[in-house]
Amino acid sequence: RLLDRHDELVRRYLERYRGREVKSTGDGFVAVFDGPARAVRCAQAIVDAVTALDLQVRAGVHTGEVERRGGDIGGVAVHVGARVAAAASAGEVLTSRTVKDLVAGSGIAFASRGTHELKGIPGERELFAAV
Repeated sequence: RLLDRHDELVRRYLERYRGREVKSTGDGFVAVFDGPARAVRCAQAIVDAVTALDLQVRAGVHTGEVERRGGDIGGVAVHVGARVAAAASAGEVLTSRTVKDLVAGSGIAFASRGTHELKGIPGERELFAAV
């Protein structure tokens, strides 16, 4: 029942921020947006809202080219996004530098979380928490 309430809440915020659910991963979601600022704001709203359910979630946001594969998506950008999410702490919205740079002027503030090696992605990437 708790998972159903979580899913309902996430879907409500996805709709509010014009996100499109690609799939549920059991206890998480993969979604796409028409802009990175909307994705960050949606993730922040979800992280805040689930506290009413006595939950903490983590979110990762990245932007890039994706391949449509039937009802799913794939490509390097999807893999980077998944790795960014995996690096986030509970209650945190973590983003790539790409997202941080693209939302400049949006009013979203960021704090560096240092450089990370992302599994399966060459090189190190600096990650940022939306605060």
